[in-house]
Amino acid sequence: MKRKKKRLTRVFGLVSIVGALLAANGVLADGIERAVDYRQGVMNVFSWNMKAMGDMMKGKVAFDQEAFASHASDLAAAARLDLMPGFPEDSESDESAALPEIWMEFDDFEGKYRDLRKRSQALSEVAASGDKARLGEALDKTGKACKACHKKFKN
Repeated sequence: MKRKKKRLTRVFGLVSIVGALLAANGVLADGIERAVDYRQGVMNVFSWNMKAMGDMMKGKVAFDQEAFASHASDLAAAARLDLMPGFPEDSESDESAALPEIWMEFDDFEGKYRDLRKRSQALSEVAASGDKARLGEALDKTGKACKACHKKFKN
């Protein structure tokens, strides 16, 4: 029962965050600050879930199949969000680690985001299957998709 309540709390939290992010997406005309807030919010959801799964795979916390699958599903759901409105032209900010290369190579940036979307969906499917042997590889590929973008486009 405790696990169900914890999962429902986490699902409600994610739904709340996603709702807030989607609402922010509709009002980006309010300025660059809102765009930066939007993209950072989405990235925080990515980071939260990747860290939890990574900690399980590294043995920092006990592996829990249900929790891992939940984090993978949440990551895939967040990666389906349209992140690009969070990167309008001229939205460089002291509050953001985004490098100017994003806007100079926007097609490449979008491609890297599509790869993250694809990799996170595949991770979610493997996690749901319960095949722990394949989880490490799927998580590694997802992590590499994150790092490819960070390496080129994040300060």
